[in-house]
Amino acid sequence: MRKIILDTETTGIGKGHRIIEIGCVEMVNRRMTNRSYHQYLQPDRQIDAGAARVHGITNAMLEGNPRFVDIVDEFMDFIRGAELVIHNAPFDVGFINYELQLLNQNWQPLDTYCTILDSLVLAKKLHPSQKNNLDALCKRYYIDNSNRELHGALLDAEILAEVYLAMTGGQVSLLSSSSSQQVEGENIVKLISSNRAKLRLVVPSQEESELHQQFLSRIDKASKGKCLWQQ
Repeated sequence: MRKIILDTETTGIGKGHRIIEIGCVEMVNRRMTNRSYHQYLQPDRQIDAGAARVHGITNAMLEGNPRFVDIVDEFMDFIRGAELVIHNAPFDVGFINYELQLLNQNWQPLDTYCTILDSLVLAKKLHPSQKNNLDALCKRYYIDNSNRELHGALLDAEILAEVYLAMTGGQVSLLSSSSSQQVEGENIVKLISSNRAKLRLVVPSQEESELHQQFLSRIDKASKGKCLWQQ
């Protein structure tokens, strides 16, 4: 049940481009652990202008940062054995595999160390024929992404974690163990304080009841006697 939500930023999208930022957040049993991994990287090549417009990272900003070879052990230790949740996974996985290959250190492809879930594939199954980029999913699931003026690996990983929870049954990670209980696997029921004021009972008037009954009768007629509220 350990998942790592991962995102990268790169110098561009073509052959030979390199990773310049990695962002990961950890989730265990659908709860965020507050453990994360974030690193800017020196790519030893220029960033394409189009890519810079997307993520806002410049070559000058990366001066003095480590190279992938310097952080590979730390990074792989952080993600090893987890299920990686990545939006459009082939893109990020392809770049990570390319970086591992360049090292000539006998690293195997990423799926040797982790299982991989593509949240874009999941989104397309849930919402066919709709936009399923991260911004569209945030809007669909009412997730605040107002801080996302530019792409950023760690910020996008944090947002994707919320999107993933929403797509797979709700943001149960926001409930602390002191105020919730787990039932039937991952379904979480939040406990209500006994000191809470009683809910107000609103009783319909006779006119409202008659109008409601007339509406149910129309449904029953249209469904040829299959209106459940009339049974």
